[in-house]
Amino acid sequence: MSEVPSRQSVIAPQFRRLFPHPPRDPAHRARVTLLVAAGGAAGAAARAGTDLVWHAPSGGFPWSTFTVNVVGCAAMGVLMTLLHARHSAPTWVGPALGSGLLGGFTTFSAFATDIRRLVTEGAVFTGAVYAIAGVMCCLAATAAATVLTAGFVSARGAREAA
Repeated sequence: MSEVPSRQSVIAPQFRRLFPHPPRDPAHRARVTLLVAAGGAAGAAARAGTDLVWHAPSGGFPWSTFTVNVVGCAAMGVLMTLLHARHSAPTWVGPALGSGLLGGFTTFSAFATDIRRLVTEGAVFTGAVYAIAGVMCCLAATAAATVLTAGFVSARGAREAA
């Protein structure tokens, strides 16, 4: 009987490839750090711009934050699936686009603040729906984007092999 690989032995190598340890070269480490910071600044600016254009009324459902988080989670599913499929991607891509750009774009702090705001304004039901729907939709968006991207990558690989 063959031994089933442990979860750690399956996940850890993939995670290390997608988000590698900082390189020993200080100059390369500094470049990756700057790329993550630039990505974070761009993501945060995009989120802030969305909030300026699409602001929730008092007691209203915070569609801006909700949409940003769902779209950001879907984008993370696409990014991680593509990076997993493409072994030759530069080591800075996962940290710069994942942790930086998408980390700056999505916002758990605004999500929590929106829930608190809704509850303190007396919109408890809306706050509860927002809390549950936010988590569920973000998970579903990540899963759906991952599955769809993996299917696309697989179909593309099959076409190229033919």
